[in-house]
Amino acid sequence: MIWEKPTPAVFWKAVEVYLVAAYDAVPPAVRARLDSLRAMPEAELYQSPVFEPTPKDKPARLCVRLGNRWYPHMKLAVERAPDGRQSLFRADTHDQHVQVAPGSRDHAAFCELTKNNQTLASRIEADWESCGLPTFKSFLREDLARRRAKPA
Repeated sequence: MIWEKPTPAVFWKAVEVYLVAAYDAVPPAVRARLDSLRAMPEAELYQSPVFEPTPKDKPARLCVRLGNRWYPHMKLAVERAPDGRQSLFRADTHDQHVQVAPGSRDHAAFCELTKNNQTLASRIEADWESCGLPTFKSFLREDLARRRAKPA
């Protein structure tokens, strides 16, 4: 299914908001990734190998690994919205696929990391919404409003 991805200007606004929340100083590896994206012609931005597409053949999600001050694997995701046409942004903590056994030496530190990641992801998404950028939550609110406005 073809979906409309954000314009480059909207994407770069989302990146800017993400970085302000995630870092005091953006690390060199993240700067290099972003420099690679900036070097792309605007019309080809989303074809950059910096993006991690899911699924690979017909992506409904494109992620760029931007990390944060605690965890280098957090991602900014551009996703096809549930309506199949629009796009939205999501801050993907990318830490839910790992589990640390309760009682293990690393459990408390891992729990703190995931808590910090989730708090940051929520802040980033709230900041995106404040700027008028589309998120999953804003899509749901708008969809609910549309459904309420339709006559029964």
